[in-house]
Amino acid sequence: MRSRGKRILVVDDELSIQRILRRNLLMSGYEVLVADNGEEALNAVRQHEPDLILLDLCLPGSIDGLEVCEQVRRQSQVPIIVLSARTEEKQKVRALDLGADDYLTKPFSNAELLARVRACLRRAASGGGGRQQEEAQVLRSSDGYLVMDVERRYVRAGDREVRLTPTEFELLRQLMLHAGKVLTHRTLLRAVWGPEYGEEADYLRVYVRQLRRKVEQEPSRPRYILTEPGVGYVFQADGRRDQQPTAASSVSNVAPAEE
Repeated sequence: MRSRGKRILVVDDELSIQRILRRNLLMSGYEVLVADNGEEALNAVRQHEPDLILLDLCLPGSIDGLEVCEQVRRQSQVPIIVLSARTEEKQKVRALDLGADDYLTKPFSNAELLARVRACLRRAASGGGGRQQEEAQVLRSSDGYLVMDVERRYVRAGDREVRLTPTEFELLRQLMLHAGKVLTHRTLLRAVWGPEYGEEADYLRVYVRQLRRKVEQEPSRPRYILTEPGVGYVFQADGRRDQQPTAASSVSNVAPAEE
């Protein structure tokens, strides 16, 4: 752990945005690196090992922001915050699919930027955002199909080991820890992403889809990570589809949002 400020890589080809981001981050005590394009960004990640990346999706040259995100995720779990325009919704969702941790829609305030940066760095430092807990260190579905060793950060689905990003790991941990209880969108967002969050339900949709792809036998017909329409998600420990709760029958099991 470096004693100096965390190192942040800003990847954007607009000089005005580079200057604003660099100035605001420096004033907040961060060390700042800047890359103008995808190739420079990938070189900077290899050479300087930043603690966080602010990544614009629209970059000049042959390597765009999506490819940067994809290549970085092959070698590192460094947090990535995507900077996107309002017209780039599909690219933004694709970036989250590829492993980005968060996004900011331009234009954004300095306060919002710094809050997201702090939240991402905090999650990375804690290995995914979870509280230090006295809870069980090994979580499993009742049929033994899904097993999570929290301390070893190991997940097994059936007879195969599953590699999860820190955010995916913490989301699955929260669901398994409260098996059988419907966790609201707000509760999950605050537990996994931090207290700055609560309304970004699209994060959950993307990450739940990713989790299902990785741990469910049939992602399109999930047995364990179930949707409670309009409310949130629930982990079904026995993997029986015919026991999916309904909002009417499981009100008493809904975990309250943390204030």
